Amino acid sequence: MRFIQYKVSIGVISLLAIVFLLTGCNMVLMDPKGAIGIEQKKLILTALGLMLIVVIPVIFMTIIFAIKYRASNKKATYRPDWAKSNKIELVCWTVPIIIIIVLTVITWKTTHQLDPYKPLESNKKPITVQVISTDWKWVFIYPEENIATINEIAIPSGVPINFKVTAESVMNSFFIPALGSQIYAMAGMQTKLHLIANKPGTYKGFSSSYSGHGFSDMKFNVIATPNTASFNQWVQKVKTSTQTLDSMTIFNQLAKPSNNVPVTYFSSVKPNLYQELILKLGHKHHINHANKTEHEINQSIHMNHSACSYAKE
Repeated sequence: MRFIQYKVSIGVISLLAIVFLLTGCNMVLMDPKGAIGIEQKKLILTALGLMLIVVIPVIFMTIIFAIKYRASNKKATYRPDWAKSNKIELVCWTVPIIIIIVLTVITWKTTHQLDPYKPLESNKKPITVQVISTDWKWVFIYPEENIATINEIAIPSGVPINFKVTAESVMNSFFIPALGSQIYAMAGMQTKLHLIANKPGTYKGFSSSYSGHGFSDMKFNVIATPNTASFNQWVQKVKTSTQTLDSMTIFNQLAKPSNNVPVTYFSSVKPNLYQELILKLGHKHHINHANKTEHEINQSIHMNHSACSYAKE
């Protein structure tokens, strides 16, 4: 009797300890603050619910069978010649097949619906943010505002954000869990991500792909302002900075490996710096970009990607 009480006490204490330890966890994916994140949460819960249709009965049947057909249960029917049941076979095959079909349809629809390259529908003009991952920090360029920052983004709530992502060095992964999808950042090419913040607040972003010993420090803040006016105030604050990013030389110095880099503002940025970086790392031959417009450079990027795809084929 004491042994049973002892086991119950240990179980209760263990359960309370687990609950206490889990209170420190922040399940960001289950508490999204953006439209894309909300849709992804629905997809996760839907897929989980469908899979539990199989998992829960299996768990219960395992417990029931272990109790009912234990050696000490003399009331259980002993059937040593039993080998097959058409009813059980029908259930075991039909239910999983139906679940797989449903998951296939859901996956097909949401893959296109939540495509990171797909622009978000809105009556508000989107804001473009060019993202460059370096060793080991994030550089964010606002081409329309002609400013740049390190390890901090500001966006107005309710306004679509078009992220254009690349890397100066090794591959990274740009991820803001509260807002939605992640996308890889790779040197010499551009990926895209479209997100929106539904509510104001400060959210965490980081790299979710290992990229060297400073990888754990690649974190940044995303400030979702209440409105566009607050965002414009932040832009004006950045423009008061005495630091500038007016040349590729300054950027190359900035991109050198460093850890725990504080938030830094640049009041101006060299035109087409982002595009030139992609072309510099994507082309093997020398190209003169000095007199090219942004449209011409973007065309060069597109042709470079097409040529690379053709070469791979």
